[in-house]
Amino acid sequence: MIVIQNTTQDARVDESSLSNIMQSVIEGLGNGDSELVIRIVDRDEIRLLNNTYRQKDKTTNILSFENNLPEEIDEKILGDLVICTEVVSDEANEQNKTFNDHMVHISVHGVLHLMGYDHIEEGEASDMESIEINILQKIGISNPYQ
Repeated sequence: MIVIQNTTQDARVDESSLSNIMQSVIEGLGNGDSELVIRIVDRDEIRLLNNTYRQKDKTTNILSFENNLPEEIDEKILGDLVICTEVVSDEANEQNKTFNDHMVHISVHGVLHLMGYDHIEEGEASDMESIEINILQKIGISNPYQ
């Protein structure tokens, strides 16, 4: 189940489409019965969260927060994604992408982080990008790394 919390009421976010696409993505990754929260925030909130949890006092496009419930609590919660649509919009414009395509890409990227993928090491980055490209291609979005 996808839960979208659009705290900014950003009308550019097609909540229904994003929810359907991301439900399909997590199903394809074997987590279709898990809950995923996508929280849409402004620059101030993402900067505060980035500083608090990553010690980086700057804005970012997305933060991923894994489910850290004890194993004894048998809830299928994938985690939370916090997305700053202002940053996503700026990046989409800079990269000549549509807002919606970039929003989906960033969301897929965040889900992969929740599933343990990372891009710190060169090999990991390449693997993660390949998975992203494959997922996005299946839903009609061009390779975001070209």
